[in-house]
Amino acid sequence: VSQPKVPLEERAAAAERIELLREVVEKVSPAEEDASEPEPTPEPRQAEFSDRALDDGHRKLVVTGATLVGLGAAVAIGGGVGFGIAARRSSDKIQDLSDGQNPSRLTLEGGTHNPFAPPFDFLAKTFLPLVNRMGPRVEATLERAGFYPAGGGRFTVEVTPAAKLNGIELLERGEIMRRSVRGVVSNLPRGIAERELKAVRKKLSWPDECFEVTELRDGHGPGNVVMVEIESEQVCEVFTGFGEVNRPAEAVANHATQQAQRYLRCGAPVGEYLADQLLLPLALAGSGAFNTVGLSRHTRTHIDLIGRFCDVSIQTDDHGRDGATVRLG
Repeated sequence: VSQPKVPLEERAAAAERIELLREVVEKVSPAEEDASEPEPTPEPRQAEFSDRALDDGHRKLVVTGATLVGLGAAVAIGGGVGFGIAARRSSDKIQDLSDGQNPSRLTLEGGTHNPFAPPFDFLAKTFLPLVNRMGPRVEATLERAGFYPAGGGRFTVEVTPAAKLNGIELLERGEIMRRSVRGVVSNLPRGIAERELKAVRKKLSWPDECFEVTELRDGHGPGNVVMVEIESEQVCEVFTGFGEVNRPAEAVANHATQQAQRYLRCGAPVGEYLADQLLLPLALAGSGAFNTVGLSRHTRTHIDLIGRFCDVSIQTDDHGRDGATVRLG
């Protein structure tokens, strides 16, 4: 399947922007590289790019500041892999990702768990395994959780590029292999997570071994999330509820539980958030298909946006309560 076609003027503009970014990265001075002072706490809404060499010879790209996980990081990683391939074909200034000249390790700092996007767990367990099926090898490791609004989280991403992206199909869920519910509290009483798990257990009636409390003490601030994981033969979905000031633990639990119940009733393999995130890598691959629980307004907007930039057709078939089918190519 052919890759999306990009007009020559857009290719030139993209190459120029990448070259400017490379010049910014190369301006890091030796004095900055040898500095031994501890890093200050990241300021919100700022970003820092570093080209310091790692012990294994890889180059590190550090992005600090504003929340940079969930939807943002997933699209950045999935889109970055494909864009790097397209950029190589459009400009001799950008070397192929497969030759190892682009950064293969990324370190991201900021919010890893916030109520405005799926958390790191979704990125690592749901989205990236599907990207890996498309050709690249991407592994993410959480070093420190960062809850909204304090942030301060940190995780690394190792990328082994592929020569091309291959489309995938997710039309059947298959048998459910594992179910789990985890209540996480950061610098908060354990009892909050215990109340959440009790509420989820009452709704789902899963065995006791499916439930676990995790206490974090190294976070920059307080935080709480309950995560319901459903792993099937084809995909692992993660549904979340985030704690907020003046929001009862039971309400947090019910939010995650309702998402999981909807997913189980529908039978489609792809949840609402995953449907949105799969669109870009599949569009870059030029083909693919999946069944989802439904098409959110965000997903419909994403489909329209992709159609304005990528030469790939996207067809949707809404089945009402039975979900929807999306086909690309």
